[in-house]
Amino acid sequence: MKNAKLLTLCLALAATATWAGPPVAGGDPLKLKGNAKQGEEVYEVCSACHLASGIGRPDGTLPVIAGQHTNVLVKQMVDIRSGHRDNPTMFPFAQSMSPQEMADSAAYMHTLKLSAKNGKGSGKNMKRGKELYEKDCKTCHGGNGEGDEAKLIPMLTGQHFKYMQRQLDEMRAGKRKNADKDMLKVIKAYSDADIEAVSDFMARLPVAAPKKK
Repeated sequence: MKNAKLLTLCLALAATATWAGPPVAGGDPLKLKGNAKQGEEVYEVCSACHLASGIGRPDGTLPVIAGQHTNVLVKQMVDIRSGHRDNPTMFPFAQSMSPQEMADSAAYMHTLKLSAKNGKGSGKNMKRGKELYEKDCKTCHGGNGEGDEAKLIPMLTGQHFKYMQRQLDEMRAGKRKNADKDMLKVIKAYSDADIEAVSDFMARLPVAAPKKK
């Protein structure tokens, strides 16, 4: 491996729709074209936690990063590096990465295959979960949770239920500094049962193969 220190990526559920982090020394990684082949080598470090498949852990400690939009992945790295998102575990690794390493690793993670075997909830309140998703989430995240790379909105499909539940809990508590402001206004009104229902619904959105770049 070319680099001794790289990345142990912990991805957020939501990215802000505008670029909020300060520039990274050496250039803006969002403007660089990632090389997935080189990114595979960078990802060797990440796989210790996120696994070679990029499917993370169903217990909610680590998200699915497979198939995620490249710009969303890059933005989370920069936010953590700049302190715009708190993640003590990843911080030293993000600090050591060059803009090109960020772009390359994100390009490789995007190529990893999603799985429909992601962690799910009880399935007992899908009606409420669907209602909340269609009212509050669909406009930005899409009908199938596909997100929007150009707007830095993450894909939700295939994500673990417990991870999304934890992220929404943290947003509501004001612990996610890089969460979208409009989304925060919505989440503050959610009960614990609402968060559980919408997270379970999102975890069951149909999984589609990532688009190749």
